[in-house]
Amino acid sequence: MVEWSTTPTCPSRPDDLADRLTVVFALVDPHCRRVQRKVEQAEPIEGLSVGMRAVLDLLGESGPMTVPQLGRAQALSRQFVQRMVNDAAAEQLVEIIPNPAQQRSSLIRLTDRGRAAVTAVTAREHALLRQVDGDLTDADVTACVRVLARMLELFVNVDVN
Repeated sequence: MVEWSTTPTCPSRPDDLADRLTVVFALVDPHCRRVQRKVEQAEPIEGLSVGMRAVLDLLGESGPMTVPQLGRAQALSRQFVQRMVNDAAAEQLVEIIPNPAQQRSSLIRLTDRGRAAVTAVTAREHALLRQVDGDLTDADVTACVRVLARMLELFVNVDVN
């Protein structure tokens, strides 16, 4: 288990901050793998792989998008996103519609069935997350989101193709 300690609230020196953020990475990586595994274990319930879920979530949040837009938004290769879209379309979770802005790149839109699948997964996850033990405050979660968002900014331009 990774150990951490409480530090003063003043800004950290860059080297100290880098050391502390390394601890964050050490916690986030296994967390992501475990969450993905949990989603895949429950896949027979909703019929969603982790990749399909990511595509459906983004479509639900952002509305219709092209495959390249989906890939860029999630730092995933266009080829991988296309496979996930094909799988989701085969399950009637998304539909491919004409793109008025560009004829060569169709839009992918969430169907009612896809929206229902995402809603079911989200409800199940919410019930699970209500079981988190501890004395976490809203401020703790806000700080966590702030740190992770700032770290993500560092890697926003990573090429995935």
